[in-house]
Amino acid sequence: MFAIFASAACMTDLSAAEPESELIWPDGAPGALGNSDADKPSITIHLPPKGHGNGTAVVICPGGAYFGLMMSYEGHDIARWLNKFGIAGIVLKYRVNPYHHPAPLQDGQRTMRIVRSRADKLGIDPKRIGMMGFSAGGHLASTVGTHFDAGDPKAKDPLDRVSCRPDFLLLIYPVISMGPKGHAGSTGALLGESPSAELIELLSNEKQVTANTPPTFLAHSKKDQAVPSDNSALFAEACRKKNVPVEYFEMEQGEHGLGCGNGPEWEAWQAKCVEWLKARGLITKTGTDK
Repeated sequence: MFAIFASAACMTDLSAAEPESELIWPDGAPGALGNSDADKPSITIHLPPKGHGNGTAVVICPGGAYFGLMMSYEGHDIARWLNKFGIAGIVLKYRVNPYHHPAPLQDGQRTMRIVRSRADKLGIDPKRIGMMGFSAGGHLASTVGTHFDAGDPKAKDPLDRVSCRPDFLLLIYPVISMGPKGHAGSTGALLGESPSAELIELLSNEKQVTANTPPTFLAHSKKDQAVPSDNSALFAEACRKKNVPVEYFEMEQGEHGLGCGNGPEWEAWQAKCVEWLKARGLITKTGTDK
């Protein structure tokens, strides 16, 4: 089930000290299967040093083939890295197998609504909230980015009145397709053993791009043997066809995981991502980057 990872080293997940997490569904998640920690999706909010925030926030979706979550190098470490540039990082612990669609999507949409509703309190701009995902987390981020709504003004829950559309997407070696060019383990974990053709189509996000899809940055290695780089290429091409601003950093070297938080491939995608964020005005001189 964890064939999505390039090496055993990537599966080591020793989380460093972090801010306290909070439940995104305090009264119980919809369709909860039990009452364990795995049934209780949560967020951990990492804010930049006081006085150094620039108004941008990113919801981070760690990968794990929809079976587990790499909460360290694809989660809390990324949030702390973003903090250096004045960006608030919100790490999402979403539901994974035995949960199937739509549970992860519900968790992602809910998190976007929570963060946007608290923009003033968190010191962020409600129009500068992005979503970032790694591997299967990239699938979740791209799903939220292609299956969003503006909120229901008549909803009983005030949070449901808030838009869940990300303002931009950062997709790092993402699973995008649920078809043959995707990742079979992620597809099975999310959709079950025998998903319908309609469900596969709906969750193959390269087929769901519209003119309203958020501007997107992607990074993927052509040498990725777990999740083919075709995933990123297909999404990038779909964005171009709809005139959605997109940059695809196609890397010549690097296995899936791109070093799992360390090494030249990891540093390379981060550098390109920072360039893209700066070009879009999402990183400014008010951050702590040098």
